[in-house]
Amino acid sequence: MIADLWLASRHAAPGMPPSAHSDDDVRVWIRELLMPSCEVWVATECDVAVGMLALKAHRIEQLYVAPASQRRGHGSRLLAVVQGSRASLELWTFESNLGARRFYEAHGFRWEGTSSSDNEERVPALLYRW
Repeated sequence: MIADLWLASRHAAPGMPPSAHSDDDVRVWIRELLMPSCEVWVATECDVAVGMLALKAHRIEQLYVAPASQRRGHGSRLLAVVQGSRASLELWTFESNLGARRFYEAHGFRWEGTSSSDNEERVPALLYRW
């Protein structure tokens, strides 16, 4: 459920580089590594997962909303939950993912001027803090 949402969102996002892993490997990673190691928040509509946020300490590891459910406030509500539970947050987002950058900036995150391509996709990512 969470993995399918993650994959659909990732595949549909403009400016998102392709995943470095197969869809099957992503499903295993989410089930065996991400879920047990993070606080995972899920937004639902009619008992269907439409958004997910994975948080480790003060770092947002993942935030995705299903393509058909975007612009309905799900990402904003997920973000508000974790902003209400932490004094500060940080995250990395791909430089090319302009939609995500605008979303985070609209929610008070600021680019720290740090960028890195030290990720599995080997593309520039930016560090944002709130």
